[in-house]
Amino acid sequence: MNRILVQPQRRKRVRGPLALALSALLITAGLGGATASAAEDYSQSAASVNATQAQISFTPATPARYVDIHYTGVPGVGQQNVRMTDNGGTWRHIVGSLSAGTVLDYWFTYEKNGPQYDTPHFGYTHGGSGTTVAAPTFDPPGGSYPSARTVTLSTATAGATIRYTVDGSTPTASSTVYSGPITVSASSTVSAIALKSGSANSPVSSASYNIGSTQATCPVQSEVPDFGPNVRIFDPGMSAQSIQTRLDADFNAQKDTLTAQFTERRYAHLFKPGVYSGIHDDVGYYTSVAGLGQNPGDVVINGDVTVDAFNESDKGVALQNFWRSAENLAVVPSSGATRWAVAQAAPFRRMDIRGGLNLFPASYGFASGGYTADTKVSGKTASISQQQWYTRDSSYGSWEGGVWNMVFSGTNGAPANTFPNPPETTLGTTPVSRDVPYLYLDGSGKYRVFLPSLRTNASGPSWANGGTPGSSLPMSRFYVVKAGDTASSINNALSQGCNLFFTPGVYHLNQTLNVSKAGTVVLGIGYPTLVPDNGVEAMRVADVDGVRLKGLLFDAGTTNSQSLLTVGPAGSTANHSADPTTLQDVFFRIGGQIAGKATNSLIVNSRDTIIDHIWAWRADHGNAGTYGWRVNTGDTGLVVNGDNVLATGLFVEHYQKYQVIWNGQNGRTVFFQNEIPYDVPDQAGWKSPNGLNGYAAYKVGDNVTTHEAWGLGSYCFFNDNPSVNLYHAFEVPNRSGVRFHNMVTVSLNYKGTITHVINDAGAVTPPGTTPSNLVGYP
Repeated sequence: MNRILVQPQRRKRVRGPLALALSALLITAGLGGATASAAEDYSQSAASVNATQAQISFTPATPARYVDIHYTGVPGVGQQNVRMTDNGGTWRHIVGSLSAGTVLDYWFTYEKNGPQYDTPHFGYTHGGSGTTVAAPTFDPPGGSYPSARTVTLSTATAGATIRYTVDGSTPTASSTVYSGPITVSASSTVSAIALKSGSANSPVSSASYNIGSTQATCPVQSEVPDFGPNVRIFDPGMSAQSIQTRLDADFNAQKDTLTAQFTERRYAHLFKPGVYSGIHDDVGYYTSVAGLGQNPGDVVINGDVTVDAFNESDKGVALQNFWRSAENLAVVPSSGATRWAVAQAAPFRRMDIRGGLNLFPASYGFASGGYTADTKVSGKTASISQQQWYTRDSSYGSWEGGVWNMVFSGTNGAPANTFPNPPETTLGTTPVSRDVPYLYLDGSGKYRVFLPSLRTNASGPSWANGGTPGSSLPMSRFYVVKAGDTASSINNALSQGCNLFFTPGVYHLNQTLNVSKAGTVVLGIGYPTLVPDNGVEAMRVADVDGVRLKGLLFDAGTTNSQSLLTVGPAGSTANHSADPTTLQDVFFRIGGQIAGKATNSLIVNSRDTIIDHIWAWRADHGNAGTYGWRVNTGDTGLVVNGDNVLATGLFVEHYQKYQVIWNGQNGRTVFFQNEIPYDVPDQAGWKSPNGLNGYAAYKVGDNVTTHEAWGLGSYCFFNDNPSVNLYHAFEVPNRSGVRFHNMVTVSLNYKGTITHVINDAGAVTPPGTTPSNLVGYP
């Protein structure tokens, strides 16, 4: 084993004033699985007492054993987490040290008949306009329905009045007053706003309903669509020089880590079937490279598809080589091996490498990847200085390297299971998998999207025996989303039964995208980015069979969203094991580009969902003013409430509370990579509900009886306050059915410590960026 260990240089950070600590009281039972939203469950208010004090009150409809308030905004004071005082069924707390204009952000945790619940966040301006009314919600959510629906509107703010429209127009204070359930008998968009005297109006919420057919039929779209100006389509009849000129121009625009990492430019390079010689595609930020054949060998590049530490500012490391991809190509490397030295959100899928593959920079500096699936490498795959890597359903000629956490499932030619020395975790098969949907050209020159079949206990590439099993859909059943599309036009396409094909771009959404039809495909190329505005949720998926989401980047807006993506409503129980929803190469970002805010990035309520390669990232660096403890706020990256959910390739970093909360039964994770937030300001404000230091990276709910995970790494780098400590990286119930295999914790550059690996087991992280390993628990 040739292991090269170099001192890691962490990602670029710029320190700003950090005045607040992280909230200490999330949910002790349920852990994020129950979020109160109905006004009938409680009422709350905030009112001025005098020039320096405000009283916050909370009255639950059902008597509570306790109510805790969490609030930020008091000048010079970190986040406070306080048990309120009960006064005849109304719980109260006085907040002091206020002045005119002080803005408080506050929310509650309360007990109700045993379980514990979190409320949404509320706002209060001292001496100002008071709280902001919570946005209205719709039950049932927008979608396609065979007959008229009775729609109920509600808001979490007691005493608020809801006004609404049914023609898609923006509601105002003079719109129709909501007084009871609305009957929606024809296709329409319902929009609503909530108002209350003394409070700021809520954001506008909207839901689109398509009424009148059991199965909506997508109006016929073009089978040879216009994919817009950011999709480059190459033909083998083009000269190599003309192709290279286009590739180089895109690369030069997307290359620089300092200037292109948070640009809004996005590109896709698509190669029609055939052979291309002398081509070298250096892949920069927000660039997807893909072949348009039905199988990888239909497009052959005699040359290279490369990612390296390209820039002088990178100083030889590839720790920020995010957001780029390669897919569905055969590559004959020009010098024996091609290089894919990437960090997170850079999948390498359906690739046929006829030679070697180097996953490390040419400089041998550290990289922080990575993910490979459904790929064959005839020669040696060398990770060398890669910190961690996950490979699924692939084939390697051989493997070399390993720093902390290298994981393989269903991979022929993978190394033996030798964790921790060397740190390789190998599963012979992948329990359940389904390769990504992908665009291809058929024999008549028309575009189609191929839908690979579900595999169980898979090993090796799906195309190893001549072709990937599955079916396909014509592009005539896809609405192509391009610049100029709005949430309304996209929802209209969904309500008509269309699948979605997102082209490269940034799409602002003023209403939630509702995916309600079973079997809907939402496919993106070139990192299309969905930004929710005004605190809406970017996308909701109904509790139906076979939805496939692939190739999307959810970027939180500047007004807090409760979630960026939710799969299935709370309490979903339908069995989807025969045709699960799959989330693949779906990425989440809070901050970095803009000062985004989202309480949760991804909530999965539907059973049997497959989470196959996600990166949920609360930014530790980015454009000025877009990151910081009080700036890009986010509690949790992933909340799983559904049973039988499988995660293969789970990357979650820097959230302010639990990074992952898993409440569903029979959950499984193969490979987990995590960094705890860098910017925790102080220990006193960063304690979990059980009173221990910090929030575990991966929390299995107290009521879970069966859960299993393999190959997990969690790293701390408390750069803003190295005295901060995390008690344990993994927190699980002590039950025989909850089993964890091959775990590692590391203190990067010895900035802070992690006392235990899991619960009370495992040693404290030692100095020297040295791992603390634990082979199994219990």
